[in-house]
Amino acid sequence: MTLTTDDPATGRPGSTAAIPARAWLTTAAVAVTLLLWASAFVAIRHLGHDVGPGALSLGRLLVASVVLAALVFRRPRRWPASRDWPLLLLCGAAWLGVYNLALNAAEQRIDAGTAALVVQIGPLLVALLATVFLKERMTRWLAIGMVVGFAGVVVIGRGSAEGGNGDLAGVLLAGLAAVTYAIGVLAQKPLLRRLPGLEVTFIACLVGVAVCLPWTGELVHVVQTRSATDLAWIAYLGVFPTAIAFSTWAFALSRTDAGKMALTTFLVPFLATGLAWLLLDEVPAVTAFVGGVLCIAGVLLTRRRSRRRPPA
Repeated sequence: MTLTTDDPATGRPGSTAAIPARAWLTTAAVAVTLLLWASAFVAIRHLGHDVGPGALSLGRLLVASVVLAALVFRRPRRWPASRDWPLLLLCGAAWLGVYNLALNAAEQRIDAGTAALVVQIGPLLVALLATVFLKERMTRWLAIGMVVGFAGVVVIGRGSAEGGNGDLAGVLLAGLAAVTYAIGVLAQKPLLRRLPGLEVTFIACLVGVAVCLPWTGELVHVVQTRSATDLAWIAYLGVFPTAIAFSTWAFALSRTDAGKMALTTFLVPFLATGLAWLLLDEVPAVTAFVGGVLCIAGVLLTRRRSRRRPPA
């Protein structure tokens, strides 16, 4: 089965492309996004005790904005119409601004496993609210996959949680990150029907920078006093988990349902645990592997389709 694609330079109908090729690109974009977002948990944990949440968020978003600007302005652009700006402002302020601030602050109070557990409430909210606001269908396999995948996240979070980790403020901050993540995804999905993902990501990133501007003085102090290694980690967060990963996310989200796409992030805690083991020498508990299997099974279940009964 084939479909006709538009020429990316002219926007006119071009050659035909096989659907499996488009599906392969979407899957690759999802894989890149999940791996880079998982690495962000490791980088934030590494920087958490030396760089404040505001300075880390602002530095990360400034680097990402420069990278995205270089990509956006090297080709013909399509800017948003006036009706798009409310959703753009909401997406940028919630997901790029408040989310980063809340997550960075949360990981200063609770371990990454617990933070990842609480943040994964966000995909559940997306899947549920997408049926209301985006008119997406809640299938039986999607619901089953939600339950199984979230159970895996719970197992990973319980296995990696440190003893006595009961900071209520940290849990509430992670919960705020989960809510703003859901708001950002739900606001972004309608925009991607009308605008290229790169422009949406770039403008949302600029909005996030505006939200974090009150921490400019703190960022200047960080640049003047922190080591080159810490600054390199901040640059990494800006280039890879932000500029690249948010762009590949937008590419994939424009080609699938928001609910189903969001639930793939159940794999992020599993990947983050593996990266922490590799890079920070933090040996995961056995339960982390059990939870990882459940996460993978849950995501695979969300991809299943119910069999259509033949007409009587």
